[in-house]
Amino acid sequence: MAHISGTNGNGVVTGNGVQNGNGHLSPTEGRRKSCWYEEEIEDNLRWCFALNSILHTGCSQYQDIALLDTKPFGKALVIDGKLQSAETDEFIYHECLVHPPLLHHPNPKTIFIMGGGEGSTAREILRHKTVGKVVMCDIDEEVVDFCKSYLDVNKEAFSSSRLQLIINDARAELEKSKDCFDVIIGDLADPIEGGPCYQLYTKSFYESTVKPRLNEGGIFVTQAGPAGVFSHTEVFSCINNTLRQVFKYVVPYSAHIPSYADTWGWVMASDTPFTADSEELDLRIKQRTKGDNRYLDGKTFASASILCKVVRKSLAKETQVYTEGTARFIYGHGAVHKSHNA
Repeated sequence: MAHISGTNGNGVVTGNGVQNGNGHLSPTEGRRKSCWYEEEIEDNLRWCFALNSILHTGCSQYQDIALLDTKPFGKALVIDGKLQSAETDEFIYHECLVHPPLLHHPNPKTIFIMGGGEGSTAREILRHKTVGKVVMCDIDEEVVDFCKSYLDVNKEAFSSSRLQLIINDARAELEKSKDCFDVIIGDLADPIEGGPCYQLYTKSFYESTVKPRLNEGGIFVTQAGPAGVFSHTEVFSCINNTLRQVFKYVVPYSAHIPSYADTWGWVMASDTPFTADSEELDLRIKQRTKGDNRYLDGKTFASASILCKVVRKSLAKETQVYTEGTARFIYGHGAVHKSHNA
């Protein structure tokens, strides 16, 4: 979980160096006090960066929440010790999550967001002129209120008359809903062991809850965790294989996100083939969206959906299907450390 402390069992990051478990201090420039965010990515790998300040920390009944002002990435939202998004590069994640399914759909009017409490997914959806209704369903009201208060970039999205905000478990909401949607988007927290979201990555959920709530020609997309050369086997390959058991057409794609220190993955699925090429996607962007994308266009998506050889081979060989009994989880957690002069 995210917390402020002077040290932990494996060492402490300070303004004067990095002290490891053996007590070795590696010199770094500067002698002033500083504060660092540190996230454990693997057993022997951590990712850390300097902070200007800790803007807010809190704890809801579901999750720990922190908003950090980081030196390299601006404001960063951290939930359960895992970085969710950072000010300088969140546009990469959210453009990749939202625009491929909405642009591949011929006329997306109704959209359901599972999660998405920070509001950035809704912001990108609302740029599409065809969209008349966006339902955002997040289980954690405190996270939503927190983001409404602190993330100025999404204030317009939260106040849109086209946005319907529901505080509920996305599974329960979809199961009781009589509405169907053109696009359903999974903007859920990473599947962390003991976290609130891992059951929303399972075959039974996709098959029995998501698919019946899609209109004819509807598209489902989900964030699918790290997709790097070494990290894609955590959950990305399994989520992709799981969706292949439920939908006829499945497209995994990925992009590098600097603040995540890794390549990230998404998987898009439908029972209708994806036929739009790069030129058609660019035309739809021009005709159907307000403002310019910073990251994604037709050629970028074409490139993103061509995975490197090692990941392609691994996805082709993947046999595990994500179920509640055979769930895979993202590794690790994060922490915030306040340093002191040596």
